[in-house]
Amino acid sequence: MTTLRSITDLPQSRGVISSDEQGALLCRGETVATRVWIEEFQALECLYSAPANCSPKLRYPDLISGCVSLVFDGLDPVNRVFTFLHTKLVLRDQETARRQEAIWRPQYLLLLALQKSEQNRHPHPQFKLDHFTTACVALALEEPRAAQRVFDYARRNIAQRAAASLL
Repeated sequence: MTTLRSITDLPQSRGVISSDEQGALLCRGETVATRVWIEEFQALECLYSAPANCSPKLRYPDLISGCVSLVFDGLDPVNRVFTFLHTKLVLRDQETARRQEAIWRPQYLLLLALQKSEQNRHPHPQFKLDHFTTACVALALEEPRAAQRVFDYARRNIAQRAAASLL
């Protein structure tokens, strides 16, 4: 399996921070590393480059988090995600390349709950964060008016993070 990285993920561009600074960053709603399967990442690239993605131009963490929020705001998100994983993603080549990206912490926590859920425990197959992230991107992009809805959810997430930081 190949993980593609963006220029911001290169080791030389990362600074070393203390555990106290890390704790402070987490409280401010920083991002968490995740991976997206290349097919879904290519769909995200189309969203990123879309003329409607302007003022402000949403970056990949916003778009991925918007997809997660859109799926979790719908009907029976847990069942939809696991159905996608069990019926579609499991049939793909598991050595498919993935793109390393980031997701905002509130949406990461939703995916973490899926990862820790009963449906992801023995005797069921064990899916990882990149599986859940990819499933949410794929499911969100199947929605009617997907691009506009992802942009709307991404902007709502930005506003919620801003409001939380003011408290």
